[in-house]
This record gives sequence, structure tokens and C-alpha cells, in this order.
Amino acid sequence: MGDLEAEWEVTVRLKHRPLHFEKYNDLSMLRLLLPNKRSGYQILCVGAHSDDIEIGCGGAILKMVSEYKPLTIHWIVFSAEPERKREALKSARLFLKEIANKNPSVKDFRTSFFPYQYAQIKEAFELIKSKTSPDLIFTHCRHDLHQDHRVINELTWNTFRDHLILEYEIPKYDGDLGNPNFYIHLDESLCVRKIRYILQCFKTQRTKHWFTEDTFRALLRLRGIESGASAKYAEAFYARKIAF
Repeated sequence: MGDLEAEWEVTVRLKHRPLHFEKYNDLSMLRLLLPNKRSGYQILCVGAHSDDIEIGCGGAILKMVSEYKPLTIHWIVFSAEPERKREALKSARLFLKEIANKNPSVKDFRTSFFPYQYAQIKEAFELIKSKTSPDLIFTHCRHDLHQDHRVINELTWNTFRDHLILEYEIPKYDGDLGNPNFYIHLDESLCVRKIRYILQCFKTQRTKHWFTEDTFRALLRLRGIESGASAKYAEAFYARKIAF
């Protein structure tokens, strides 16, 4: 293999365009470098409920909004009662306020009953697919113990078969956090913004014992430790299929 300490990089492909990885810290960690793309990247974020996207990948979205332009983000929430819908749209406007091309949408599937609405949700996914071809998709984790989250994950993979998909995590009472294999490093200012926006927008969730600043910060710090983040914080994901 030659000098193991030598700088090196490998290339994978994102929707038929190369992604570059370079050595990061040691041979067990690679850093992803997205190439410049004049037409900009399209990102699809899907969440079962009105705060899922923000909790799972809000920091990553804020980072990409600041670093990659032009950028188009499709933001799809599948379930929300009227008050929660207002919260979801308010939050999407905050997280995406720095970009012009944004498409937030909140659907009205019945919360907690997604397995019994499978066909209708699949039709909604097919409609999304007909309107966009994202470069990157953020969705729920496959082993998430919430039934609505699992349905969204299954239909993401069922619908989009030629895309880079990152599965985000949601802390909860069920205790289903695992061992992710893909990290997005965040500086403290991005973490502060993410947490502030979540707590500011989702007032209906404040009575939940886990919905607190220290919960969100603790998970970001833990994932930062795992990935050797120089700024201490990171969001974590599951990248199940990456072709070298």
C-alpha cells in the first residue's frame, strides 16, 4: 500500500457526479468534499412530524445553506395538526431564510397511524419523485422505534434508488440511538442557532421532558466526540449505501 501516512483521497459518486474524500485524522476517518456545481445542489428533507427534520439534520441544513450556493431545498413534513403545521412552516422559514429556492410543504396524514396509510403515503412519495431529482436526501433512520418514522424511511428507499440518502436520528424515550457511520461537523454557533430555532418555534412540545436545550446539545457533543470534531459538535447519520 506504500506509505500509510501519505495524503490520499478516494472518489465516490453522487447522482453520477464525483464526491471527493480526503484523509481526516487517521485511516479510520474520511472527510467528504462536495465538488462545485454551477447549477447548485438539490436537497430533499423528509420528516414524519413537524420537528423531526430540525432535530435530526437542522445543523447540517444550516451548514449547507451557508457553504453551498446556489442551493434548492425541498422540505416535506408528512403529518401535523393545524397548530403544529404553523410551527413547522415557521421553523422552515427560519432554517431556510438565507436561500431563495425553498419548497416547504406540510401534509395531513394522521400522526401515529402511518402503517395504516401506507399506500397513500407511497403515492405522496411518487408525486415528490415526479417533481424533483435531489442530489442528497435526509430521512429517518431504518431502526427508529417510532412507527411513523420507519414508514418514512422505508418509502424513501423504496422510491429513490439512485440517490445519496443519509438517515438522521431522533432522541426519544424508547432509547433507539445506535452507532452511526457518517458525521457532519458543526461549530458552536450553528449548534446554538439550531437549538434556538427549535425551542423558539415548537412551543407545543415544551411540556415533553426530553424537549430541552441540554438534550439537543448533549447529543451534538457526543457525536462530536465520536467523530473527532475540532469544534466539538456534530450531527450523526447512517449512510447505508455509498459506492466507491
